Amino acid sequence: MSTLPTEAERLLESEPVMAHLGTCVEGRPHVAPVWYRYADGTVEIVTTGRKLANIRRNPRVSLSIQKDDAGRTRWMVSLLGTAAVIEDEAETTAARRRINEKYGAGPDAYADNTLVRIDVGSATYRTY
Repeated sequence: MSTLPTEAERLLESEPVMAHLGTCVEGRPHVAPVWYRYADGTVEIVTTGRKLANIRRNPRVSLSIQKDDAGRTRWMVSLLGTAAVIEDEAETTAARRRINEKYGAGPDAYADNTLVRIDVGSATYRTY
């Protein structure tokens, strides 16, 4: 069961906006844009490179998602959670297709990426 307020869940599920994933290793933060999918208290991303390496070393992450309209913020959601790298190829393929569909990419785009699931621990949100 999700710990997010219903309105925050609705915002996260509403549109294909970018999220910014924050990871931290050895006291040095790293923030990078990612596509995501939210459902039932869990965020799915598929990623590679430094983001994935950082998650393997420290699973505590943050996500910042914001919707803008002509330079004006409409809403924002900030999440703190714990990430788990999923090594199962079938689960990764299914998640990648769900995320790619949300953002209008082909189902097999980013085939080299690895699935990461983030269990949301806490959230803040605001609408403007």
